[in-house]
Amino acid sequence: MCHIYNYIPIKKRNFAIGLHVTAYSPIIRAVCQFFYHKKEHFMPMFYFSPKSMNPSDVLQGTYRLPTRAKRAVSGSGSVQFSFEERIKYLRAYGSHCMSYSLLQPGMEYFDVPEKGFIAYRSKWGAKLALADPVCAEKDREALIESFMTRFRNVGFVQVTEPVAELMNQRFGYYATQFGIETVVDLENWTMSGKKKQVLRTAVNQSRKKGVVIREGCDDTGYRELSDQWMGTRKIKNREIGFLIRPMEMPYQAETRKFFAYLNGELVGFIFFDPVYKDGRIISYVPNISRFSRSFRQGIFYSIMTHAMEKFKAEGVKELNLGLSILILDGEDKPYESAVLKKIERLIYRYGNFIYSFKGIDFTKSRFQGRSNRFFCAHKSFLPAIKLISIFKLANVF
Repeated sequence: MCHIYNYIPIKKRNFAIGLHVTAYSPIIRAVCQFFYHKKEHFMPMFYFSPKSMNPSDVLQGTYRLPTRAKRAVSGSGSVQFSFEERIKYLRAYGSHCMSYSLLQPGMEYFDVPEKGFIAYRSKWGAKLALADPVCAEKDREALIESFMTRFRNVGFVQVTEPVAELMNQRFGYYATQFGIETVVDLENWTMSGKKKQVLRTAVNQSRKKGVVIREGCDDTGYRELSDQWMGTRKIKNREIGFLIRPMEMPYQAETRKFFAYLNGELVGFIFFDPVYKDGRIISYVPNISRFSRSFRQGIFYSIMTHAMEKFKAEGVKELNLGLSILILDGEDKPYESAVLKKIERLIYRYGNFIYSFKGIDFTKSRFQGRSNRFFCAHKSFLPAIKLISIFKLANVF
């Protein structure tokens, strides 16, 4: 029986032009498969016999797609959401601490109507998805499957443990821990405790010196302070990206900004991005923070505790301190790559001259929050190129 493939050139047209490849034309079929797998110009939508269609109907644009073909079209990722639609999905399902950072410039999106989207970046032939899919939990598997059908060379970065387990159990991927997030319970938050002595000391010194902390000030001086702060970092000439959003983004609705002043001079600031669920804000995450070298008495802790008290008074139940990459616990899951995890531990141990892994971990640990494991999902046991790609996209080197 002679079968026909129908390929839709999704980058050229928004309607079907039949490219009919029969069993008697293997060379043409091979060319089409090459474009599908390598160049992504063509997307196979369905597979059927000649009896199911009239070729002239396809050429004239009057052929009606079978139901299974329509399902394939809806999951092809060829439809792009409007910005308003993307924000709607984000507010409904953006409960990951990096969900807001998915709006950063340079991100690409795989959109499936009535389900949600996956945000990713392309590097060296791979599609690296960032954070959990922005969708309902019941739609995760279908959305990921559509994404992996559309793109064959993929990886997933900073996904939660439920998504990591799904990637292993359903798709056979390794899922190796890549760091942790720290979450503070604001309902029971206090400044007491031995490890919080650092926080109390910083707050007391700030008060003694007359530091004033305000929210929402339209202070253009923060850009100059940011430039000065960048000069003190291990990575001096560029801003970290991908794994955290840049300071300046076109869209910053509902971002809370707190500024600290000493004698009228700006000495520090923190920007808190919202975390959403079911259309409401359930938490905030301090994605951007900068401080003056002229005031070293823990201004970060002072701004943080000020903001935390304000969020607590507003009824916000948690504060997410964000991700700490390469902070790994001793428990190894069966689906983790032992080789990759050893490499990550070596980078953490000897790579502090590149990025302040240990300093960030120490700072967040002072708040005594709970830790949640985050993972990267990968097909091979040692995804060396993808690991390098992640740090390259993040501007670590």
